[in-house]
Amino acid sequence: MDSRRDRKKTKKLEKRKRRFRRILLIVTIIILATFAYVNAHLNNLKTTNISKDDESLGIKKKDKEDEIINIALFGGDRRGKEDVVHSDAIMVLSVDKVHKKVKLSSIMRDTYVDVYDHGMTKINHAYAYGGPELAIRTLNENFNLNIRDYAFVDFYSFEELVDAVGGIDMDIKEIEIKEINRCIREIAAIKNTEPTLIRNSGMNHLNGEQAVAYSRIRKVGGGDYERTERQRKVMDELFKKGKDVDISKYPAIIDSIFPYIETSLSKMEIMKLGTYVLTNNIQTIDQARFPKDEHSHGEFIEKVWYLVTDLEETEKEIHEFIYETMAQVKID
Repeated sequence: MDSRRDRKKTKKLEKRKRRFRRILLIVTIIILATFAYVNAHLNNLKTTNISKDDESLGIKKKDKEDEIINIALFGGDRRGKEDVVHSDAIMVLSVDKVHKKVKLSSIMRDTYVDVYDHGMTKINHAYAYGGPELAIRTLNENFNLNIRDYAFVDFYSFEELVDAVGGIDMDIKEIEIKEINRCIREIAAIKNTEPTLIRNSGMNHLNGEQAVAYSRIRKVGGGDYERTERQRKVMDELFKKGKDVDISKYPAIIDSIFPYIETSLSKMEIMKLGTYVLTNNIQTIDQARFPKDEHSHGEFIEKVWYLVTDLEETEKEIHEFIYETMAQVKID
């Protein structure tokens, strides 16, 4: 009797094991197929070769490069596709393999820094003066960083990215409605489409056009201070949505957004970074804005407004956030 019961248990166990192996095999095939698809479609990215030479990129700090990878993210402010680009949004994306975290540092666009061969000026001018290479060099030289690569998105690409993940939810303040609608009308006019305006404050589900407009709000609230916060909120929501998207929808998303992204990262580097984030189950992005209020102030220099900062203190704070204890720095 006992042996018969044991045989039944053994058969059930073997059946479960076979079912588990089949499920595991199917999941593995889906994941491998998705990665193969991603790899094939990475050719749709606009890749740019930039110097990897330390001197050309202004790199002095080389320690922890294998443990913490820093990538510059630039958002362009061009209204038309042929416009000269100023980096309307400047961020540093840090993949911290020591603490298994992803961190996002916003750099205020009006920060008064030294741009190689152009003297002291706003940090967002560097991209217009010398493209991504000079913009990276400016970040590295002023804040003693080790950035070697970048990704760039503009109006068109960022909108596609938000729409590809099905939009994002954002809490809109009453004071922001007029300004976000002004930006929505401006974007719609460029595309020659009808604007979809925001009617009420509170939680709104934003499409790509609305999310871009939200990220560009500057004339209400704390000016560029709050704008960098909005941009980080949007990036955080995109990250969360991307993590929650069904794996079967990845191919469609890839087809939608890859043609609109410009980067110096190789296909292999992108695959490695994506795999690292997925396999380590990183769910959130730690965020900070620099320079901090206590070490910066607005000042007119030759009739132009700049955000003047103590560069040594700002460098120290950026390093504390990226390379050391993240818990010491709170979201603005």
